[in-house]
Amino acid sequence: MGLTWNAERVDWIAVSLRWLLLLVVAVVLGAMGGMHLYNVLTLGVAAAWNGFLTITASLSRRIPDHPYLSVAFDLGFAYLLFFTNGGLQGEVDWIGLLPLVSAALYFKVRGAVIASMLSVLYQGIVALFNAGPLEVLLLVVVLLPLYFSPGVAIGYLVRWMEEKSAPPKEEQVAAQRETERMEREWQRERERQHQIYQLVSALSSSLNYQRVLETALDMSASALGTPSEPEERLVSAVLLYSEDDADQPALRVGTARRFTSTDHRISLPGVSGLLGRTIDEGDAQLSQDLLNDPELRRIVAFRACQAAYCLPLRSGLDTYGVLLFGHPEADYFTAQRREILDIIGNQAMIAIQNARLYHDLEEEKERMMEIQEEARKKLARDLHDGPTQSVSALAMRVNYARRLMERDEKAAADELYKIEDLARRTTKEIRHMLFTLRPLVLESQGLNAAFESMAEKMRETYNQEVIIAVDLAIVPMLELSKQGVIFYIAEEAVNNARKHARAAHIWVRLKPWEKDVAMLEVEDDGVGFRVDAVNSDYENRGSLGLVNMRERTELVNGILQIDSQEGRGTRVRVWIPLSEEAADRLRRGP
Repeated sequence: MGLTWNAERVDWIAVSLRWLLLLVVAVVLGAMGGMHLYNVLTLGVAAAWNGFLTITASLSRRIPDHPYLSVAFDLGFAYLLFFTNGGLQGEVDWIGLLPLVSAALYFKVRGAVIASMLSVLYQGIVALFNAGPLEVLLLVVVLLPLYFSPGVAIGYLVRWMEEKSAPPKEEQVAAQRETERMEREWQRERERQHQIYQLVSALSSSLNYQRVLETALDMSASALGTPSEPEERLVSAVLLYSEDDADQPALRVGTARRFTSTDHRISLPGVSGLLGRTIDEGDAQLSQDLLNDPELRRIVAFRACQAAYCLPLRSGLDTYGVLLFGHPEADYFTAQRREILDIIGNQAMIAIQNARLYHDLEEEKERMMEIQEEARKKLARDLHDGPTQSVSALAMRVNYARRLMERDEKAAADELYKIEDLARRTTKEIRHMLFTLRPLVLESQGLNAAFESMAEKMRETYNQEVIIAVDLAIVPMLELSKQGVIFYIAEEAVNNARKHARAAHIWVRLKPWEKDVAMLEVEDDGVGFRVDAVNSDYENRGSLGLVNMRERTELVNGILQIDSQEGRGTRVRVWIPLSEEAADRLRRGP
């Protein structure tokens, strides 16, 4: 089918004919000696106007009331040239054809008739000033058919060409239906995009973990349907690994839609079928064979489904679970719908991470408050058991020495020596407590000097033998903040051994373990203890020493391991990564 006779084609024909007539007028006037200043100005204005219309036509644009302005300009241009060049006796008496053709192009027969009548009327008025009424009447009688015939012919020709180039009625109806269909598709796509935008906004605005999961499923169903045709047969669920199943991880239902009460209590290993492939490969998977899936067929809600689509909730090396969707239609999960679910899965994973980070920050804040409270309690206990008792004893001994001085000066002098010794020991205890609260030597001289100072104070204050072995090549690889955490872990482990192990020796070692990993080891030859028994009863204990060591180990992305048996001493080991790659390796196991 050829091109239709549309407005763009009419514009191009009009500007082309106008350029042709302007060129002919310029040649005629130049040849006949009529290129006066007013003619040059008139042609210049007409050329500028037609140049502007040429640019708008090339850009497929139109000015407001484009046809009327074009015909009006052509009428004014033609009449001006006609009047200034001698009328019917001038060189361009035929210029009246320009508005006639222009009107016929834009308005067909009606436009040609009106333009013809205006041209004859104008030329008759001009002739009236130069001749009598009889001559004007004769002019009108001659000119009207002369202008009217070609104008009407051009108008009919344009109408015929328009009808000829127009598509058949059936094709017009089909084209109209296709346009309406495309408009509906475009409208649905806009609605879907708006729904996805709402999803992203809703997921990003919530830091509540459970609300994020609920929103992800609700918005998935909304995005796959439309407001006029909501998706009501989609089965969906978020399956998450439980943190309590460290030995045998299993997928449990975090939230679901159209699950039965039995389905909500189900636990799946996630090692075979669609779930296993999704978790192993780390990519979304599509299945249309649910009856033979060893895990999904256990879910009652999926027994009516012919297809399922599963997306992993993974960040780096951590897999939190999966997003699972099912539908009774086998071909429901098209490429477009899978793309929408992929977007939802990615946004849900980001929102879940944000919610977990917020939850972890809240827990960390609570732990910090507990640690601060435990530190205050520990300081109170240490002050009560150490310096406070010693100061009380000093007061009693001073009173006793004062009374001895009245009866036995030698015994009083001996008692004063004992008082002096007790005062010095009390001073050492206080200094040791201040050292553990803030070891200034760590900031000024480094980790090795801090360990040596700790060992010296342990010997002076408690007569506890602590042996230090530090590989000096490791220390420069540790940031000062990490050195502080490592020191406090070692100090906590040494204090625990001094208080509970009744050990003769305590060894503190810091050495390289493998590439980009250092190891802190605190070992004693004391009585030992059952680690599992202490861990199981830890909530009823008054001390948080092991908790403090674990939390400080997490601050350096390390791993803590405690080995102990009754009668065979205790060994505390901490692996400390020195790079991000080493931290990833340690997360997979030391």
